[in-house]
Amino acid sequence: MAIISRGFRGRGRGDIDPSRIPPGQYPERGFPVLTYGPTPRVETARWSFGLSGLVDPEVSWTWDEFNALPQETVTVDIHCVTKWTKLDTTWTGVSLDTILERVSPKAAYVTAWSEGGYTTNLPLADLRFGKAWVVHTYDGQPLERQHGGPARLLVPHLYFWKSAKWVRGLRFTAEDEPGFWEVNGYHDYGDPWREQRYQGD
Repeated sequence: MAIISRGFRGRGRGDIDPSRIPPGQYPERGFPVLTYGPTPRVETARWSFGLSGLVDPEVSWTWDEFNALPQETVTVDIHCVTKWTKLDTTWTGVSLDTILERVSPKAAYVTAWSEGGYTTNLPLADLRFGKAWVVHTYDGQPLERQHGGPARLLVPHLYFWKSAKWVRGLRFTAEDEPGFWEVNGYHDYGDPWREQRYQGD
């Protein structure tokens, strides 16, 4: 069962441009926390982020090495499958375009994997061309543990479960391999504008 924090505040005011809210969503001014299972504690001294599987070469970065990569700050809207949308969220981290400059992928899909064993699947195309980041800062502050700190994946054009918390790496795969929530009935792709919440949507 998902754990919902006291940060959940319900529906926001009606002064937001409705064209920015996907079908079936409502604007949320707080930042709800929904997590399956315990929240891991990941010390940056032992954190690393790696690329593995069908990619040449396999590579990994320590926390310091990762933070030495070119950084970007982006402002994006995020959409949770539980029907809230939060507008104008600001994050800092490393673009997947920067990360992928260092390797030659040999596959069309990736599995993002996280501390604690969580996984989610994505087409490689949805991580390129300014669509995705590994972020460590939210709203100018280090990313809180409850929101996926020290680092999480950010793929804002898909439902937020695809933006894996506590991310530790990407595994490149020849086939699309469903992750934790996808095996449990969520949509393989998860486009909020098409309301792809569950298998069959």
